[in-house]
Amino acid sequence: MVRYVRDTTGRFSQRPHYKPEELDRECENIITEFLKDKYGKAGFPVTTEDLTLLIERDTDDFDGYADLSAYGHDVEGVTEFQPGRKPIVRIAENLSNDERRENRLRTTLTHEYGHVHFHAYLWEVEPPGADLLRRNPNANKQICKRDTMLEAVQTDWMEWQAGHACGALLMPVSYLRRVVGAYQEANGLFGVIGTGTEHGQALIARVQEAFQVSADAARVRLLRLNILGATSAGPSLFDCL
Repeated sequence: MVRYVRDTTGRFSQRPHYKPEELDRECENIITEFLKDKYGKAGFPVTTEDLTLLIERDTDDFDGYADLSAYGHDVEGVTEFQPGRKPIVRIAENLSNDERRENRLRTTLTHEYGHVHFHAYLWEVEPPGADLLRRNPNANKQICKRDTMLEAVQTDWMEWQAGHACGALLMPVSYLRRVVGAYQEANGLFGVIGTGTEHGQALIARVQEAFQVSADAARVRLLRLNILGATSAGPSLFDCL
């Protein structure tokens, strides 16, 4: 059960505090149930089309080709919360129109879905008043910038939670651990792997391929699960031979 703590940002009186493993568990359930309902089984990487269908299912309106320039040049997604209705999600058109940015599009889709699933109900509990909306027309929106999609500071709790959900939807924890375990076994590794080591970089590449994500998304996910670290915790088993 989610725990509530005081919201120091002032947006709400209280806000949900999720442990990372709670987000991991919920996100894996969401994406695997969606895929099983559609295909009879869950397989990864999940397609970009399926990520779009998932977010369309749980929103009142979805626009994957939106002009978000009014919010700033680095804004790639906006979720608008509507008390009494599902949220509206808009994704920057430059992501959807450029095949080279597909991984960034996938990150943005799952990030915004994190807001939809984990945060929309807060606007039911404490909707912004008319006076606040007149003073700040964006008070009912979460405006998501490129640089905080994956690595927001924890004090920016909505972005941090959505960023974690992004990785957990694209790279569900139990499926990711199978990929990591196979790599560790094949290379005689144990413990935390240094991010900058040859094995660390190879593992990032393996995860990129297995789940169709960017190197940054793979790196952040592996760091959050303590699979990668600043330095290796121990040598390869074969170093002792």
